[in-house]
Amino acid sequence: MTTSLEALAALWAAAGGEAAALESVTLTGSDPVLPSSFRIGTAAQAAIAASALAASEIWRAKTGRRQSVTVDMRHAAIEFRSERYLRVAGGHPTTLWDPIAGLYRTRDGRPARLHTNFRHHRDAILALLGCEATREAVQAALNNWDAFDFETAATDRGGVAAALRSPAEWAAHPQAQAVAGLPVLTIERIGAAPPRPLPAGPRPLSGLRVLDLTRIIAGPVGGRTLAAHGAEVMLIAGPGLPAIDWLVKDTGRGKLSGFADLTTEPGRATLKALLGEADIFLQGYRPGAIAAQGFSPEAAAEIRPGIVYVSLSAYGPAGPWAGKRGFDSLVQTASGFNHAEGEAAGLGGPKELPAQALDHAAGYLLALGAMNARLRQSREGGSWLVRVSLAQAGRWIWDLGRVETGFAAPDPGFDQVQDLLETSASGFGEMHAIRHAAQLSETPVHWARPSVPLGTDRPEWPAS
Repeated sequence: MTTSLEALAALWAAAGGEAAALESVTLTGSDPVLPSSFRIGTAAQAAIAASALAASEIWRAKTGRRQSVTVDMRHAAIEFRSERYLRVAGGHPTTLWDPIAGLYRTRDGRPARLHTNFRHHRDAILALLGCEATREAVQAALNNWDAFDFETAATDRGGVAAALRSPAEWAAHPQAQAVAGLPVLTIERIGAAPPRPLPAGPRPLSGLRVLDLTRIIAGPVGGRTLAAHGAEVMLIAGPGLPAIDWLVKDTGRGKLSGFADLTTEPGRATLKALLGEADIFLQGYRPGAIAAQGFSPEAAAEIRPGIVYVSLSAYGPAGPWAGKRGFDSLVQTASGFNHAEGEAAGLGGPKELPAQALDHAAGYLLALGAMNARLRQSREGGSWLVRVSLAQAGRWIWDLGRVETGFAAPDPGFDQVQDLLETSASGFGEMHAIRHAAQLSETPVHWARPSVPLGTDRPEWPAS
């Protein structure tokens, strides 16, 4: 069984970190801290600690001083589902899911999961099934489909769905085999550029500019983490693109928020101007989509030599599903997590993890990769590409091992996490949210900007 420190050391090595830095980290607590047969607490603690250690190492490079990093497992696990504990103006939604999203039984008896939170994905599924938007109508239509055939047809139609697979079935799948040959994240040089010094300032990432072109959880958590260590993060959304308002509120802490329509020439010109002064470009568009608008890694490196381009995908950069859309819940379904969790719980059917753990893990891995690549850029020069996927994050979590007594852990509600909350003003009203779990001894972690509605700010960098 992998310990938290071993898990952290493996992540740190994969990101090219110096082993000596690990001596400054203190990890407290042990699994299980959430009801699961998987080591969600260990994953949360190691991923958050790795990102915090990266910030600490940038601080050391800037100042010559090493600071201590401390992460408590319970706090980290609660942050891994921060959206559940958010309260804004005294309220919270009863669910974040569209009414027809979720699991259904298909003709061959195998469950399939739909993700219909975005209207265009929902419309694609309903058009394929030829039914009304009710759970009863969707189930009746799926009674005429075998699960794998439906999964393929939904993908071909632009929808997002996944058939439930056992761990063995996933291991035999060509996509699982492609992911098995990849590290948990990759950092590679993609172009030549002179080194750019790390800017001075009172926090590890002071003066670093981050463009955040992501939605939902994983990518936004990555941007939120960079903001927590002092980066100037500009979230760029398309004015016509769908978003989940509650997640915007939770992951928008610390960020500016502007609009740019990349389907138009003015929108692309706006993004190009922002990119020309950025240090990190974080994107989570469907594979190939942003490249089609002129912002591939190679194009970004031409616009801004020395850029750190950070790319998120669902299933990884290699394999037959490399271009496939996906979300945490679907990757959990396809890759054996739901099957294994339900089996461990003795349910006789699938069960979700107690957090969107693949999303949150990937978010901290994105931040880790971005910071370590930027540190390398300051020393070696070059433009850099960081790649992370939900499937790779899931494989990493799987490999941490299982907890035999995991379901004996309580499922903490809002009343049980009061000690981990912070209260602040926001663009939506008074906000009660989970503090960041990492503590740095010299540069306290915090968000200097409040969460604001999409498009609140002009899409331009503030004056230095």
